[in-house]
Amino acid sequence: MTLPVHTAAPIQPTAARAHLLNDGTVDDYRRTVAAGVDRVARRVARVTGPFSGVRPDRLAPRVEAIDLDRPLHDTTAALDELEEVYLRDAVYFHHPRYLAHLNCPVVIPALLGEAVLSAVNSSMDTWDQSAGGTLIERRLIDWTARRIGLGPAADGVFTSGGTQSNLHALLLAREEALAGASPADRRLLLPRLRIVTSAAAHFSVQKAAKLLGLAPDAVVVVQTGPDRRMRPGAVRHEIARCRRAGLPVMAVVATAGTTDFGTIDPLAEIAQGCATAGVWLHVDAAYGCGLLVSPTRRHLLDGIERADSVTVDYHKSFFQPVSSSAVLVRDRRTLSHATWHADYLNPARAVADRIPNQVDKSLQTTRRFDALKLWLTLRVMGPDAVGELFDEVCDRAAQAWELVAADPRFEVLTRSALSTVVFRWRPTGPGPELADAANLHARAELAASGLAVVAGTRVDGRQYLKFTVLNPATTRADIAYVLDLIAEHAGRYARTAADLTCPVG
Repeated sequence: MTLPVHTAAPIQPTAARAHLLNDGTVDDYRRTVAAGVDRVARRVARVTGPFSGVRPDRLAPRVEAIDLDRPLHDTTAALDELEEVYLRDAVYFHHPRYLAHLNCPVVIPALLGEAVLSAVNSSMDTWDQSAGGTLIERRLIDWTARRIGLGPAADGVFTSGGTQSNLHALLLAREEALAGASPADRRLLLPRLRIVTSAAAHFSVQKAAKLLGLAPDAVVVVQTGPDRRMRPGAVRHEIARCRRAGLPVMAVVATAGTTDFGTIDPLAEIAQGCATAGVWLHVDAAYGCGLLVSPTRRHLLDGIERADSVTVDYHKSFFQPVSSSAVLVRDRRTLSHATWHADYLNPARAVADRIPNQVDKSLQTTRRFDALKLWLTLRVMGPDAVGELFDEVCDRAAQAWELVAADPRFEVLTRSALSTVVFRWRPTGPGPELADAANLHARAELAASGLAVVAGTRVDGRQYLKFTVLNPATTRADIAYVLDLIAEHAGRYARTAADLTCPVG
């Protein structure tokens, strides 16, 4: 077949069309993206702290003053403006004194993937929108499933993050629990279904229960032991208690890397209890999934291979840009609970024609090709290098724990299997309420200074601070410096409060 020859004069692009990426604008694309990359690179190179300390009431008026109906018509001007309203005050996770949440610095091969996937703009819902992207995502799911040990029938799909992955897994567990029930029986059973999890589990378990239409008390919380891990005996007890009360347990959710303590539940024992009771086991390994590539700590996930579903967040411990997550299942057939066929998108006949449409297993329709970032990371660096980075942050957190434990100004809680440290400044004089206020004050003042960012949490009703170490560039000296700053801010607050309460003599 001979392609038609275009002999007419080329269509002159309008001003608006000149901004579309196509064969006629590739030079503009190169220049524009290079200008943006250069701007970010210069900012990253010169930041002196993880945060500017800006408050919402100062930044909001600058953003609100921008008239979005009056474009600047100039890339440089737009980048200058962006510097003022975003880049200057962004929180920079690459800085070694960012020690707050589960946000990691990102590896360069993944940033290359981000640039490629954004420009090509594949949509991962159907084969005719993604082609090779579909195969790359499926290959990565297979690779991850093998690392977990889920078996030959395993499958999964990339998601937007751990919250969506947990929701997806619990949807499948709910449908498995209700399989074969008539519509009338479903209406009776739905409010009686229960999920057993630990007090340290991620809040998204509670959120998923609500979104899935379960009863307000559907999530049965098992208290953790002194090691902050879910107790297998307590799980078995709750399963039996629920059954005696006529409340079917649709799933047990164990955690491989709790948000606060980085603890890993005893997966093998919990899996055995679930297998004996015939209950779906979901393992939330959003944080701990980095252990899958660890050269030294993979054994900490022993038992995860017995799960029915697993959440992994590559954007937490594989050093990937947000978003990059997945949910995996032991039996690919269970993914059909999320399947819905539409003639204009993924007609049922496509299954017979063996067309691999990813929307058949996803809660999303339009979906980014986030798998490409991990693909390029593995092809450039390899899994061992990623695992070495994760080992480094775990080692650094262990050093931080030892540093805090040896410092009489602080008290520290359970030693993490991963990379968190939960601690608090310990005053010599004031009571616990003043200590809580002093720790809160220290965290706020630290962020306002821009010198460091740490997280906060409550444990047993008391206010604590938290280091989340996910940057291999963070040093022992960085940790010591931040501890000194916390002690200074907290101590000053406590002294001021003591002076205010001291009776005038």
